Amino acid sequence: MIGIIDRYIIKKYLGTFAFTLTIFTVIIVIFDVSEKLDDFLRHQAPMKEIIFSYYVGFIPFYLNFLSPLINFIAVIFFTAKMADQTEIVPILSSGVSFKRFLWPYLISSTVIFLVTLIFNLFIIPETNRLKIDFENVYVNPKSDNSKMYTHMQIDKNTLVYIENFDNNLKTGYKFTLEKFSGMDLKEKLVSDRISWDSVKTKWKIENYSIRKIDGLKESMTAGLQMDTTLDMRPKDFEIYDNIYQAMNMGELNDRIKKEEIRGTGVMADLKLEKYQRFVYPLSAFVLTLMGVSLSSRKVRGGVGLPLGIGIFLSFTYILFIRFSSMFALKGGLPPLIAVLIPNIVFGILGIYLLMKAPK
Repeated sequence: MIGIIDRYIIKKYLGTFAFTLTIFTVIIVIFDVSEKLDDFLRHQAPMKEIIFSYYVGFIPFYLNFLSPLINFIAVIFFTAKMADQTEIVPILSSGVSFKRFLWPYLISSTVIFLVTLIFNLFIIPETNRLKIDFENVYVNPKSDNSKMYTHMQIDKNTLVYIENFDNNLKTGYKFTLEKFSGMDLKEKLVSDRISWDSVKTKWKIENYSIRKIDGLKESMTAGLQMDTTLDMRPKDFEIYDNIYQAMNMGELNDRIKKEEIRGTGVMADLKLEKYQRFVYPLSAFVLTLMGVSLSSRKVRGGVGLPLGIGIFLSFTYILFIRFSSMFALKGGLPPLIAVLIPNIVFGILGIYLLMKAPK
């Protein structure tokens, strides 16, 4: 059951977390406006788009990224304040075990975990789409939006190659399609240009030739234009940064299934993005455990020392996540292992600090 002390701690925890969240929102928006103002003015970004597209996407993204830091600071700040005001000692002296004392922290961190998980899976991908679309037009537009030398396997028997794909025109140049039966080449299509017809939702192939092979027999046909259906879309050739962060879970899973066949070299990016959405919210439990263990002891000097240690450890945690992600993208570390390592390491550290905490 939830008692008076439990409700008091939960109220303190969630209230401090919400207050810290608000402070960080104001700070990051002020810093971002000062940094991006020149870009907004240079590219003539409308005020409506800045507010309702960019910052509607920007604020959830960075608050989610900084949520471990915000959560850790909130836990340490109000717990250290309780310890400094000698509120924890009477609770433990009354016969309440330290494990029972952690119960309201567990409830509060579960609330934060569930909210963060829901945001990661359903809300942040949509707000990221707004942010990324805005940045691609008004902050960092690409003068050359072409993807070069793309090899792709669109099913187990079909390979395609496009020398140059222009995302603005939705058109590819020097297109080749090869169909195999086992290891034997059965058909090869070569075309000067392939373009996407959004009305027909088909690809238009221009100035093409088709070579068909049947054992020792070969035949050649050619034409000026034909429509065809292929399991690829112009978005498969998008080259914008952080594009996977703007995919919802359905799109992400579909892209992973296709990448298993195509092998274009982005599987680590896709799986890392997917696993992070599920694992990153677990930081609410890990850092809460560490925060309580660090700040429940009354120390000389008030909340300053625990708060300083907490900020250092939370930044270390975020950097650890960044480093493990880079090892997954560049060093061949399995993405699932990469996203689990920070929580495992800091979880062990949290258990050690819990054992050393005053009981």
